[in-house]
Amino acid sequence: MRFLYAIAISGLGAGIWLAQGFSAKARLWVLGRRRWRERLPAAPADRAPVLWMHVASLGEFEQGRPLLEAFRRRHPSAWIVLSFFSPSGYEVRKGYPVADVVCYLPADTLRNARDFVGRIRPDVAVFVKYDFWANYLFTLRQRGVLTLLISALFRPGQPFFKPWGRFWRQILGCFSHIFTQNTSSAELLHQAGFDAVSVAGDTRVDRVLQLVQDSAPLERPPFPADVVAGSTWPADEALLLAAIHNPDLGHLRWIIAPHEPSERHIAALTARLHRPWARYSQWSGQQPVDVLLIDSVGLLGRLYRFGRIAYIGGGFGRGIHNTLEPAAYGLPVLFGPNYEGFEEARQFVRRGGAFPVRHSTELIAQLQRLQQTEYYQQASVAVRQFLTESQGATAQILHFMEHHLPSAKANHGTASPS
Repeated sequence: MRFLYAIAISGLGAGIWLAQGFSAKARLWVLGRRRWRERLPAAPADRAPVLWMHVASLGEFEQGRPLLEAFRRRHPSAWIVLSFFSPSGYEVRKGYPVADVVCYLPADTLRNARDFVGRIRPDVAVFVKYDFWANYLFTLRQRGVLTLLISALFRPGQPFFKPWGRFWRQILGCFSHIFTQNTSSAELLHQAGFDAVSVAGDTRVDRVLQLVQDSAPLERPPFPADVVAGSTWPADEALLLAAIHNPDLGHLRWIIAPHEPSERHIAALTARLHRPWARYSQWSGQQPVDVLLIDSVGLLGRLYRFGRIAYIGGGFGRGIHNTLEPAAYGLPVLFGPNYEGFEEARQFVRRGGAFPVRHSTELIAQLQRLQQTEYYQQASVAVRQFLTESQGATAQILHFMEHHLPSAKANHGTASPS
């Protein structure tokens, strides 16, 4: 199986190399890994402990970030290496100041894995959610490195739990301990013979709750809005426009922050908008508008504090965007039907704090129901209560790391069944 895996990794690398001629993302993937041995600094002898965290992309970085920052606060002299698989994560966070090194993870060949791990010499390695690279994990196990998987989610259909999945179970067996987001994932692992498993929850909950307390105020606060629609795509905006123009909802005021606020996108949106609107970059704060369009990035997390209800985009595409940020302010959440892959969204729906909608009729009806005081308050309490119950994952994982770090070699390997 390892031979077939090596062939697959070679094929992946070759495919991305060929794609770089017509894909900017593939080109960044290739260039970012070129001559990596020359550019990757070795861990300094006077810096300890050494923490290596690997994430697939930006979303996984946000899950690992609370742990990285908590570790840095507790260990100011630590040497921290942060690796990404995807350019969409690396290009945004390559200047992240908490890490001493931010880099691409070299392709998962045995030679690369041995050279990379041998150069940074980690005392602890943390993988976030998924992105299981066999050669790296086997190398970490051989070296006796404390290796953790955090914010993990598992489903019955995955190869780890199939009769033919022995190789994939061996990969999971490289982890010293696995921290899952929910009980069902932990139960799957237990049934497969893995004992070193704990339910910790999602580390992002700790971060969003902290951001509510620490976020800097906006220089030009928007008006209090009935609905803040964040990270919207054209399919989302088709529903939103129907609701904005519905006469029964004519009293509502809106803030819309498109996922990609390009000039073309904003122009296409405003061409279909028939209520008073303004672009945030041009809004004086005095014009009496019903719709405020956010035409810059980086503001969304701070905008939810001005809203009463949130609509989160992406549910008519690959999946919804961040629902934890509005929930941290107690906002009931609406989104499209593609949300099942997101544990927090499923929990919000189950508890009555979030509401999937398939078309504009359902969106309008749900907005009307949320105008009822008791219904609204129940939904708001539901999202707040989930966050309150789910906080603490970062502290739990950090405690485990610090307790096991001095004896990592002796304790390594206990997650694996024989």
